[in-house]
Amino acid sequence: MDTDLDAYCREHQQRFVAELIEACRIPSISADPAHAVDVARSAAHIAAAARDAGFTTVDILETGGHPAVFAERVVDADLPTALIYGHHDVQPADPLELWESPPFEPEVRDGILYARGAVDDKGQVWMHLKAVEAHLRTRGELPLNVRMIIEGEEESGSAHFDALVEREADRLRADVAVVSDTEIFAKGVPSLCTGLRGLAAIDVDVTGPARDLHSGLFGGAVVNPATALARIIASLHDDDGRVTVPGFYDAVNPPSAEDRAGFAALPFDEATFLVAAGGAPATAGEAGWTTLERLWVRPTLEVNGIWGGYSGPGSKTIVPAHAHAKITCRLVPGQMPGAVAHQVATAIRGAAPPGVHVTTTVNAGGRPVITPSDHPAVRAAARAMEHGFGRAPVLTRSGGSIPAVESFARLLGMTTIMVGCGLPDDNIHAPNEHFDLDQYARGVRVIARLWDELAVSRGIMHDQ
Repeated sequence: MDTDLDAYCREHQQRFVAELIEACRIPSISADPAHAVDVARSAAHIAAAARDAGFTTVDILETGGHPAVFAERVVDADLPTALIYGHHDVQPADPLELWESPPFEPEVRDGILYARGAVDDKGQVWMHLKAVEAHLRTRGELPLNVRMIIEGEEESGSAHFDALVEREADRLRADVAVVSDTEIFAKGVPSLCTGLRGLAAIDVDVTGPARDLHSGLFGGAVVNPATALARIIASLHDDDGRVTVPGFYDAVNPPSAEDRAGFAALPFDEATFLVAAGGAPATAGEAGWTTLERLWVRPTLEVNGIWGGYSGPGSKTIVPAHAHAKITCRLVPGQMPGAVAHQVATAIRGAAPPGVHVTTTVNAGGRPVITPSDHPAVRAAARAMEHGFGRAPVLTRSGGSIPAVESFARLLGMTTIMVGCGLPDDNIHAPNEHFDLDQYARGVRVIARLWDELAVSRGIMHDQ
């Protein structure tokens, strides 16, 4: 049944789209120093939109890198408080030649908005801004207190976010955080994400001779660093797809039988998944687990990049002086990023053959995060999703990581609910990123309803 909020959102949806298009015109690429001015311009644009929506306090927060935006509207200290998190920076648009329309010249085709940042994450930030506007324009006030922190460095590693959270802790504290930087399970299948994997990273450097050597004069008589690295990398998995690093699985909390039954009941289609995976010919991974389980509840070790020696046109007959690799591990509940990173680094150094030197650099990354499915805020979000989509959401997890969610849990002791409305095939981080405008419209209505549901949910206040 439509409410006054729904009616307002439907009436103004065309304007909501036009405003999002203007936000997507700004090339706020945080990883590229050449776009620092654009990221700052994007922060100013978000701040102005927050004021227009009705936030009473709006500040641009400087960091050691790109600026963030803080906003709040405090109605009554006795009411629950929700903290919105999102990011206004975007991924680089390369390769440009694969875009059907320019990435920063947004275009609507067949009800879908194509632009870099359309869904990740400007479109989903805009859902929150418009939901606040809808409450204030129809009812005159929000049913709870709302704070908002919109980051400017998420797509380049959130290097300064922890420091920002610690510095602004008093202003950021809330009863629950709400993040819309995820997607639903499938078109017509609304979902709530209740878990994120953690992350650990390891850089590997293998060095041999002091310079590249002539392969005819030295090849076969000295250890080739590229070959040594290939052998080290190959040793990190067995033939069943399990990670061979000693202790890697020791702390893993396996999913319950109920969790596995819930995953099995989801309408997962392997062929559709393979299309979304860039036309991969087959699924693969740790034996004994389904594709969804491999993505959501099992840890992984992936080689993100490997290089060394000559890679230009033609041939250059050398034994390279050095070779390198970047590795990341996705972690599940029970695993600690620092411990896993050091386990992997130790295994890599231990696998080094005589004749080369292997050094490793570790980055602990973030811990995995789980929100209990029976948490009052999750139940409130489920009711809001059912209102917006016409059916109850399924509960899922994500194979990815959202650093802010881990930061809120670790630094503020705050629970986060993830209420994203993108779709799995929205091409985030890839050419032709897009946002289905029906999902966008539903998302605004879901978030507007969420404020009502959280306002009456018992158990989300810290003192209850």
